[in-house]
Amino acid sequence: MAGGKLSPRQKMINLMYLVFIAMLAMNMSKQVLSAFGIMNEKLTEANVSADNKNGATYASLATKASDQPEKFSDLNKEANNVKVLSQDFNAFIETMKDELTVKVEDKGNYESMDGTDAGDTYFFKGEEYTEKGKAFVDKINNFRTKVAGILKKAQKKKEFTGIISSLNTRFDTSDQKLEEGTQPWLKNRYEGFPLITTVTNLSQIQADIKTTEAEMLTAMVQGQLESDVSMSNYTTILIPESPATLQGANFKGKIVLGRYDASLKPTKVIVNGKEITNIKDGGAILEFPAGNVGENEIKGEFIFKEGDSLIRLPIQSKYAVVAKPNSAVISADKMNIVYRGVQNPMTISMPGVPDNSITVGNTPGLRKVSGLGKYVMSPGKGKTVKINVTGKMPDGTSVTSGQIFRIKSIPAPMAAVRGNQWGTVKMPKTSLQKMTISALIPDFEFDLKINVSGFSVKVPGSPTVIIRGRKFNSAAIRALGKARKGDMITIFDVKASLAGNSGYYLRKVGGLNVQITN
Repeated sequence: MAGGKLSPRQKMINLMYLVFIAMLAMNMSKQVLSAFGIMNEKLTEANVSADNKNGATYASLATKASDQPEKFSDLNKEANNVKVLSQDFNAFIETMKDELTVKVEDKGNYESMDGTDAGDTYFFKGEEYTEKGKAFVDKINNFRTKVAGILKKAQKKKEFTGIISSLNTRFDTSDQKLEEGTQPWLKNRYEGFPLITTVTNLSQIQADIKTTEAEMLTAMVQGQLESDVSMSNYTTILIPESPATLQGANFKGKIVLGRYDASLKPTKVIVNGKEITNIKDGGAILEFPAGNVGENEIKGEFIFKEGDSLIRLPIQSKYAVVAKPNSAVISADKMNIVYRGVQNPMTISMPGVPDNSITVGNTPGLRKVSGLGKYVMSPGKGKTVKINVTGKMPDGTSVTSGQIFRIKSIPAPMAAVRGNQWGTVKMPKTSLQKMTISALIPDFEFDLKINVSGFSVKVPGSPTVIIRGRKFNSAAIRALGKARKGDMITIFDVKASLAGNSGYYLRKVGGLNVQITN
């Protein structure tokens, strides 16, 4: 195509080749821009999913910290510190993306986001960084340093070493090596790049934030649980058939492991020098003469085979033998606490004393129902309630005992569809517009009916629609019609009340996220 004199025909052919090559380059450029746009969509969707999964794990860790503070309280505190840093960093980047694309009319037209001016003027001023460019780099460094410090503080073994290494790699802002010399990280990653690649790059940083959170939470929760399930962490518990044993009678009860599991079968159980062969539901069934009045010991061991080793768990417990009952037994049938706003079933009895000889003190909210020792408690204000019980012995003397119960409010309900789907669900918008919005309390011991009288709906790109009732109205359906596949519809501000007890003030109902599938 070059050299010598060319005929007019050859010159025309050469020109056509040049035009053809230019057209291929233009098409390739558009395809690359569209590919980055699609990648950004996928990252954004994945980030929403990661947020939901991380949120559920944060909630699970908080529950474990409440139930087992000695194991999970410190981990939960450090996890929340990382959560605060992550949310702040994520919001900072989201603001950057909004500012970078503020002049883009159609954010779905990725081929139009081919210019480099928006990114260059945002991050750079000549050879120097703009204030926003400096703030961006400082934010990354601050996040990396603070999160690494938190993980090092929380680290007891080696479970965070790999996470800290990955953190330093993901959020490394050191100078980048070139074939000749180095280049500042910000210039290397953002100078001269099309706008859509810059936005996608920022979405990837958001994905790295959520990945770091997920790795941290997995290490915190699973690390502790793996320690818990080891046989060496089990303990033995003596459960008498009766709270007290009368003199001259046989003691009846069983010994179980602290982490009760009916499928557990020990290799051998030795109690007071004798092998126990009656094993049922994971416990060794005991029956032997009670012994003298006073305190008696039970000694022995549970023996389990774990791999090639034998794990020996010592049995060291005591039981009391009394001539007559000397204390009351008060227990909540469903839990160790009572909930405000519901009727809590309770059993109140005293060993060796008939039900008609037991008197329960005047406790607000407590009343007797049919059945031996059966009561219901409807607690009012306050944090605790004490129940006093007096039993009349056969010799005419009385024994009085009391028990304090903690009072808790009913947990916050969650907005739901299809009766039991809450949190984040996926469905077509044609199905959503027909749904009845309800409310439920996940994993609550009581079967409560909650009435919904209204809610609000937010569709991306449309104003919030306030609805009276439990179904979408015409305004909400119109707004929903504008939603696109992948949009997240938010149902919030749900108005709810407790059926049969409308005077009880329920906590704020948690929102529902519905991702549109088509």
